[in-house]
Amino acid sequence: MILYPAIDLKGGEVVRLRQGLMDSATVYGADPAAQAASFAEAGFEWIHVVDLDGAFAGESRNAEAVEGVLKRVDVPVQLGGGIRSMGQVEAWLSRGLSRVILGTAAVRDPDFVKAAAKEHPGKVAVGIDAKDGLVAVQGWAEVSDMTALDLARRFEDAGVCAIIYTDISRDGLLSGLNLESTRELAEAVSIPVIASGGLADIEDVKRLVSPENAAIAGAITGRALYDGRLDPREAIAVAGRKEA
Repeated sequence: MILYPAIDLKGGEVVRLRQGLMDSATVYGADPAAQAASFAEAGFEWIHVVDLDGAFAGESRNAEAVEGVLKRVDVPVQLGGGIRSMGQVEAWLSRGLSRVILGTAAVRDPDFVKAAAKEHPGKVAVGIDAKDGLVAVQGWAEVSDMTALDLARRFEDAGVCAIIYTDISRDGLLSGLNLESTRELAEAVSIPVIASGGLADIEDVKRLVSPENAAIAGAITGRALYDGRLDPREAIAVAGRKEA
């Protein structure tokens, strides 16, 4: 199982939000590239980056910071936030990004997402951010009437390489992953599902690798790392007990 350390960007800085609220940001550093290098040196296989400003604006707002990350590390990087056109997808992949994450576009323009996945196999993931089971878009500012499962099923056999499923109500609160909902989603679709939102400590990682959660392919961790509640090397070792 792969653990993805998160670098959330706001105004060029590394931050963490609580439940997706922009005015709740805690700043953890002013050098995203250095943070990425630290994660790579700790042994993480991937890095998860989110352009928070871009998610609200619908276009890249932290491109310089993301490019700095890509230049600094050799491990693959996935990016979400404000990517809403084929041109943006192609531009980021050409700069060395390994995977783009499409969220709002998956709700509002699923045909574009399917076309991007077909054009760039293995490089397009769908971000499903849910609040009380319903999908939120536009940087979590708007909640739709679509369920997470209904959205995921749209992309079966479309070539999407992964689904990042975030429980907004838990994000940044260190309250534990919503493993039940994530497991239900992972068991209902053939696309690999990555858990996000609330990973608190090593016990969460141990639960992720338990047999009952075998369908979950990975998890994103943020505040637990920044606050020192999760030791990177121990977490990676535990995650390695389950195949991705």
